[in-house]
Amino acid sequence: MSDRDDQLIGEFPFIPKQERAQQKRNALLESGRTLFISKGYEQTTAKEIASYAGVATGTFYRYFSDKRQLLMSLLEDKLDELLPPEPTWVSRDPETLLASLLQAHYQRLNELELHRVLPELMLKDPELAEFLREARSKIHARILFGLQQAKDKRLTWGDLDLNSVSWAILVVVENSQWIQDQNGSCTTDFHEIAKVICRMVFPPETLEQLRQLADD
Repeated sequence: MSDRDDQLIGEFPFIPKQERAQQKRNALLESGRTLFISKGYEQTTAKEIASYAGVATGTFYRYFSDKRQLLMSLLEDKLDELLPPEPTWVSRDPETLLASLLQAHYQRLNELELHRVLPELMLKDPELAEFLREARSKIHARILFGLQQAKDKRLTWGDLDLNSVSWAILVVVENSQWIQDQNGSCTTDFHEIAKVICRMVFPPETLEQLRQLADD
């Protein structure tokens, strides 16, 4: 855990070691996740989280200082699943690969649903907002590194500003569901989104060559 994570989460009142105590703590985490999603973060109290988990309010405070610490624990555990995937450009048929990455990412988001809580919390929690900005910057840097590898192999458009393209890709990936909703579709066509992204990166003839290599 980084110093930044320590600052966000703080020191826990108690770290359980016995299985029964760990089960209670996990029940509180799942209870908090469910209530934050259904009621909203501000409308959820520690007492309600404890009651939903079937334990006393005092048990909540045995494991967590407050509901923010519980939410930060959830986010720490699931952060990798909340952040958008990093495309792999130096591969055969990057369009199909990217589509599968996007589909898996949004399936995880829909299972966790924690991303629904973040906009509400980020407005009131500058530390969390900064932490997520830093995490986003790291994803951007890895996308940029992958694009540079592809450009070094002469796979991309020659005149691309890779830094700008990397941010554009990140924005499209993060807003894919919203984009699809604006198109009036009830389901997300990940192949169409992957196609748009890959057209930003690769000339059509390069994509076709990569697809042919994948078929061989």
